Amino acid sequence: MANPTITNSSYAGEFAGKYLGAALLSASTLDAGAITILPNIKYKAAMKVGTFSNLVRSADCDFDATTSGLTLTEKVLTPSELQVNLQICKKELHADWEAAQMGFSAFDELPPLFSDYVISRVAAEVANATETSIWSGAAGEGSFDGFLQVALADNDVNDITAVAIDSSNVIAQMGAVVDSAVANAPAILGKEDLTLYVSTNVAQSYIRALGGFTATIGGAGTDNKGTQWYNGGALSFEGINIFVAKGFGSNKMLLTPKSNLFFGTGLLDDRNEVRVIDMADTDGSQNVRVVMRYTAGVQIGIGNDIVLYS
Repeated sequence: MANPTITNSSYAGEFAGKYLGAALLSASTLDAGAITILPNIKYKAAMKVGTFSNLVRSADCDFDATTSGLTLTEKVLTPSELQVNLQICKKELHADWEAAQMGFSAFDELPPLFSDYVISRVAAEVANATETSIWSGAAGEGSFDGFLQVALADNDVNDITAVAIDSSNVIAQMGAVVDSAVANAPAILGKEDLTLYVSTNVAQSYIRALGGFTATIGGAGTDNKGTQWYNGGALSFEGINIFVAKGFGSNKMLLTPKSNLFFGTGLLDDRNEVRVIDMADTDGSQNVRVVMRYTAGVQIGIGNDIVLYS
């Protein structure tokens, strides 16, 4: 059977914003709106962080601004430029492409939407990579500094040294994070968007602990349902919403309002590009090249409003 071909009208970026939006915003953190998204950053975004001092004073008949002050600092979010350069052989696509869509001729032609199929497969991988970078990425090849790296570099962040978490200690360790906020950042407690971001193993340990039969929770756990109490719904701890940050490494937690965490991208930036290029007319090969170019990065707001368990 002859190899499939792609028509000469290969996809060449007309809907680049749409596909890159799908690739980036399908990362579970962004898709859930768990942090603040800043789109359309052309180069970098500067965020002013203000701290007031002695704002309230005893009343008298005079105006005296010398006792009060506002200190402004600047946090800069500079998205990194990233790209996908992929070359695949069209013969390898037979296994993944439905025979009905291929037609029954010995000279199969792929449907016009084949480019969508290829891009969707690549976009899924881009989303996975983006999710990991958001939380635990380190600047370098194919990544950018995630919240873990940014928070560790900020001396104002309240740090707690992590231990290995399981169902026997997870409640105590989550309590330690909240206790740090009580001692060092009480203003964030009670915020409507306050969120405890946890890695997957922390969330699973918490679910198991609430099922009972542990040293910390006896009996049959929540609603006396044992380990079957959880059906995939929302989790909370002491009234604080929990979000499972799948890109976090094991034994990680971060407590802060979601309005204090920022993700920046240039979805409508001129540099964004999506292309599917059939190389048959260029070099006679059976290769298809996929090109994506986009930008992404993260930044925190007020460091003192963050408790990092790592």
